[in-house]
Amino acid sequence: RCAPSRDYLDAIGIAPGEVTRSADIPHMPIELFKSRKVYCGTKEPELVFTSSTTGGDTPARHYVENTENYRQTLRKAFSLFYGRPENWSFYALLPCYLEREGSSLVWMADDLIRSGGGGFFLDEYEQLLECMAADSRPKILLGVSYALLDLAEQYAPRLRDTVVMETGGMKGRRTELPKEEFHRILCDAFGTDVIHSEYGMAELTSQAYSQGGNLFRCPPWMRVTTRDVNDPFDRLPAGSRGGLDIADLASWWSCAFIQTQDVGRVAADGAFEVEGRIDHSDIRGCNLLVQ
Repeated sequence: RCAPSRDYLDAIGIAPGEVTRSADIPHMPIELFKSRKVYCGTKEPELVFTSSTTGGDTPARHYVENTENYRQTLRKAFSLFYGRPENWSFYALLPCYLEREGSSLVWMADDLIRSGGGGFFLDEYEQLLECMAADSRPKILLGVSYALLDLAEQYAPRLRDTVVMETGGMKGRRTELPKEEFHRILCDAFGTDVIHSEYGMAELTSQAYSQGGNLFRCPPWMRVTTRDVNDPFDRLPAGSRGGLDIADLASWWSCAFIQTQDVGRVAADGAFEVEGRIDHSDIRGCNLLVQ
């Protein structure tokens, strides 16, 4: 029912009725979210999310039919890894996302803040630290990479009862760093043992989380596999480095099978690593640091 996906299947000669295994379902190139309306809802969408862009690039659009379904998907996935969101205070340091409209990350952070408390901050680092210090509840500091690095270098605050969770890259504001080096700098500055990460993008409905070591895990309705970067129809075995394909069954109003431009590895148990982006692909705000 999704016209861009249907047209793609026609172009590559795949008849949906002849596909009998989930492993054989083709994943639609994510670039189509920029040029086509990838939507098969039964009514006008209640939400429209757009991807972050650089250099005036065309943003991708994700049309969401039902706000409550999106909210329940977010909260269920979060709860699987961190427990009920109302038990946390969320402090969102997302300046580049707050400065534009249509960010799914801002929507996610806002919903979690409404559940448990906390707030948004641009570059008010002292105010952020004062609010966190006065908050006795368990806290999550969710920040875009360059803002967390600025906070670490300018203040080096020793955080207590706090999970530090990074998302997004340097957005052209700072030099990209290898993931291990970046996490080490943050751990040393904040006095934490590990840095958590959130993996998501505008075109997805669900999020994956890393609780350390750049190893992401998905909710049970989301699955990541790898493909050969030179042959998108060649699925690779566990442990192989390749392009990441994502099945997100929560995206029932959009396209649940997406061929991303991220590259990484997927373990036999489904956990995955993100190593960067495929050469010559667009640079945009996904959760990775190019090495």
